[in-house]
Amino acid sequence: MSVLAYDPWSPEFVANPYPAFERLRADRPVYFDEPTGQWVISRYEDVNALLRDRRLGRTYLHLASHEEFGQEPEADFLKPFWDLVRAGMLDMEPPTHTRLRRLVSKAFTARMVEGLRPTIKRLAGELAGALAAKGGGDLLAEVAEPLPVNVIAEMLGIPVDDRHLLRPWSADICGMYELNPPDEIQRTAVRAASEFSDYLRRLARARRDEPRDDLITALAHVMDEGDRLTEDELIGTCVLLLNAGHEATVNATGNGWWALFRNPGELARLRADPSLIPTAVEELMRYDTPAPMFERWVLEDITVGGVSIPRGAEVALQFASANRDPEVFTDPDRLDLSRDPNLHITFGLGIHYCLGAPLARIELAESYGALLGLVPDLRLSAEPQWKPGFVLRGLKALHVER
Repeated sequence: MSVLAYDPWSPEFVANPYPAFERLRADRPVYFDEPTGQWVISRYEDVNALLRDRRLGRTYLHLASHEEFGQEPEADFLKPFWDLVRAGMLDMEPPTHTRLRRLVSKAFTARMVEGLRPTIKRLAGELAGALAAKGGGDLLAEVAEPLPVNVIAEMLGIPVDDRHLLRPWSADICGMYELNPPDEIQRTAVRAASEFSDYLRRLARARRDEPRDDLITALAHVMDEGDRLTEDELIGTCVLLLNAGHEATVNATGNGWWALFRNPGELARLRADPSLIPTAVEELMRYDTPAPMFERWVLEDITVGGVSIPRGAEVALQFASANRDPEVFTDPDRLDLSRDPNLHITFGLGIHYCLGAPLARIELAESYGALLGLVPDLRLSAEPQWKPGFVLRGLKALHVER
């Protein structure tokens, strides 16, 4: 491990990256990390500014080829994966991103999301009730994972008999977002991308012929001034909604409960006053964010904190570090469920701000509310372990009992 202890492949770092981030913010807030080949940015002020800076992008392919940008060409076998991912707005830049986000926003509306609240509340109650009836279990597998995947499946209009396919596809595709994934992970992601794309293509065509009251139908028929989504864009959007909304929400739930168990005073406070749930959700996402790092490509030469970063470089924006920056958050390593204001950047900023943030907030609030109400004596039964990835950071399991 380096002197600064920044090592996103290290289990020790993944389990507790915050001491390393504290040193980075103080000593080297902008530095080039040789093992990852990335410029690591750790202060809130810099991360905040770069998320809004149009001289950076999630991709550079709207400006140059891989070779022109000084990058290795992608392996041919990865084409099905990248075709799918690049059809979603997360890996697009304006003007294509602007057009796609406008169209998707006409279908994925605040009214649609709020209309899901009764369904989310019912599902959260059923899952928490089943955990209570058993006297405990794996909170991740039995509550955190099934809730968002069922909500997204309900929203999209995935038939009930097919919903078991979604979680494995999502997990396999998201494996590609870790740093330098091994060949086996890449090939698994390609297979999942191909299978999921084929499935959604069939479903989208069926919804165009026989519309229903679901998001796939809405996306298939959305139109703005004569413009509409291509079939590839519709599929890429559905996959993005599942992957971003599911993986992050599962990790946010597990990370949040683990934080509560490590801070029994705050857990007792929340149990005594469930009206704290809205601010608790925000604080738990700040305290142990489920997506601690986002990468951006430098499209034009920039200077950050007095350090020059050239065009063609990749920056690693450390959300987890920014969310613990004492320049912005008073006593940042303390969990405070009533923290206000709470300017965390867990959902990002700028044009790539998370479209599903309102849905995630509802899911987390209803999940915490159901568990606090139905299993008020919930306690940890085994010390959890972190999964090896850092880009999507979460627990392997969270075993609890009552």
